[in-house]
Amino acid sequence: MDEKVTAKPDQAAIASPRRSPTQQRSRERVERMLAAASALIAEQGSDAMRMGEVAERAGVSIGSLYQFFPDKRAIVWALAERYTAESQACIATALKDVRDAEGMKRAFSELVDIYYQLFLAEPVMRDIWSGTQADKALRELELADSRANAEFLVAVLKRLRPHADPVELETTAFLVWQMGEAAVRLAISVDREEGDRLVAAYKRMALKEFVGE
Repeated sequence: MDEKVTAKPDQAAIASPRRSPTQQRSRERVERMLAAASALIAEQGSDAMRMGEVAERAGVSIGSLYQFFPDKRAIVWALAERYTAESQACIATALKDVRDAEGMKRAFSELVDIYYQLFLAEPVMRDIWSGTQADKALRELELADSRANAEFLVAVLKRLRPHADPVELETTAFLVWQMGEAAVRLAISVDREEGDRLVAAYKRMALKEFVGE
């Protein structure tokens, strides 16, 4: 696990509520803790998860667990940071070479599909999202992540529409990204057939805004 996630401008004031491991052995121990927590969350949800269960499944003492994660919130935070870093890397790779409308349609559509499939496949991600709604600091982390992801879209839009107002592009990208997250979360809350239709409808609306189609 990387010891830290690159901070975004809007995230500068958000401090992770956990100690970061500095040695290889400590990093490996933290990996086991997070893997154990992720499995428990998938099985029973974060509300039901107990710190003692995490320690037992990870094969560490409860004291060792508390060294790095003082409470369940810190574990959820660490998992959120991990998914944030992974999603940003995926988005950056998908959009970095987009130079035309066709490339934008293809890359954006694939990204939305990947995001949707991740939420369908990973109950931990759904649980983390639910947790962010009741935790102000986690909401701020998620908002900072959304702004950073929108910036990848802004970079593409500036290439496609070089004469457009940059502030308007930033506003559009941020709003469309937020709508996408909401659309996916709605899609996973209904049956799969309807969810697929909702995601397809969102992609059509977003691409119409981005490339006029």
